[in-house]
Amino acid sequence: MLKIYNTATRKIENFKPINEVVRIYTCGPTVYNFQHIGNYAAYIYWDLLIRVLKFDGYKVKRVLNFTDVGHLVSDGDEGEDKLEKGAAREGKSVYEVAKFYGDDFLRNFRALNLVEPDLIAHATDYIEDDMKAVDKITAGGYTYETEDGVYFDTSKFAKYADFAKLKLDGLQAGARVDYNTEKRNPSDFAVWKFIKPGEKHAMRWDYLDRPGYPGWHLECSTIIEKELGSPIDIHTGGMDHIPVHHTNEIAQTFAMTGRDLAKYWLHCDFITINGEKISKSLGNVYTLDDLAEKGFAPLDFKMWVLQGHYQGTRNFTFDSLQAAKNRLSKWRNRVALCCQTCEMEKTNTVDLVIEALNNNLNSPEAFKIIDNSELNYQDWEKIDELFGLELMVEELPDDLKTLLDKRQKAREEKDFLKADEIRDELLAHGIEVKDTADGPIWQYASS
Repeated sequence: MLKIYNTATRKIENFKPINEVVRIYTCGPTVYNFQHIGNYAAYIYWDLLIRVLKFDGYKVKRVLNFTDVGHLVSDGDEGEDKLEKGAAREGKSVYEVAKFYGDDFLRNFRALNLVEPDLIAHATDYIEDDMKAVDKITAGGYTYETEDGVYFDTSKFAKYADFAKLKLDGLQAGARVDYNTEKRNPSDFAVWKFIKPGEKHAMRWDYLDRPGYPGWHLECSTIIEKELGSPIDIHTGGMDHIPVHHTNEIAQTFAMTGRDLAKYWLHCDFITINGEKISKSLGNVYTLDDLAEKGFAPLDFKMWVLQGHYQGTRNFTFDSLQAAKNRLSKWRNRVALCCQTCEMEKTNTVDLVIEALNNNLNSPEAFKIIDNSELNYQDWEKIDELFGLELMVEELPDDLKTLLDKRQKAREEKDFLKADEIRDELLAHGIEVKDTADGPIWQYASS
């Protein structure tokens, strides 16, 4: 049985789905720039969650959103919309920016061999639903209007502070966002923003007789309600979402529906780089393409991520990434050797691996089991199903098979000089040949 740490209760709990289909929502990217490796780590962790659920026999329906409007640079209610900022930076329209960076995200998502969500929901496709949601929230007496928008009055939601364990009495004006003097409480947040006369904002919709756009937090509640229905089973995201974004989602959804948003909440911790927070000012923002320029494939990074636990703070270095790359290469070679030698008897290794993963997605423990166990080919197939690391060996191309045959014939004829020349030629193609009592066995050359 899967056990997971529920942020809402601060406890490890046995997972019990609400109905026969496990409904999951993942906070997706704001598509205004390239995503860095810290962003992708979260999607790797939640990919493991999806794979474990499916391996355990659950049916899963998962939605991931693309934020293409309304996410301001403060992560709150002040500053420029990130899409507008991206458009100004590149001299493109906001729609062109959203399309370009959305496509880039999906390119990397697939390069990491992550399970595709059942639906990718773009925030801009739900504007009418957002307006109806604000109407419902307002009808319940939860909002008030200011010069720059419609705000959620957090004092009207008695459980507002519970999820993040906020101390609202000590929350000073401006502590979470730039202070708006019309706000009744520092924790209040916009569900709809008005566009002031002369303000540049290409994405705009008329609501309450004024042009505007939805608040960033609203889109998730709206999408979840329309596509999955609350309460959902699992809501995933990063630790940084807890005090503001997810807290606000919970408040909005209750105001809209009178129901909880999710039964279980899973949050992953941050990645630091050489002990420091990922920051443009520090020059340590790496993309997967940056890693590729240094000789590391996306799946090398995926291996690095899965070596740690989703709740642990991870410190990224290129030395640790090289170690992960070496480990992945070793696993692939074990598979290559396994498929060329005789099958071993049935093992219980996969049972031990899934037992570790069902213990709050403990992938580090699962990896230790794999490193220290004998596995047959069927075991490796199941392990690859669980982690998506593309471990399984593809059949060698015909030209390399021919070289292997020629080398073996040269050895049988005791032409060892020619055999060594062919060995070097195979090595140039990334194939290393080992001679054993059972005959030659090939594997991928070490990095």
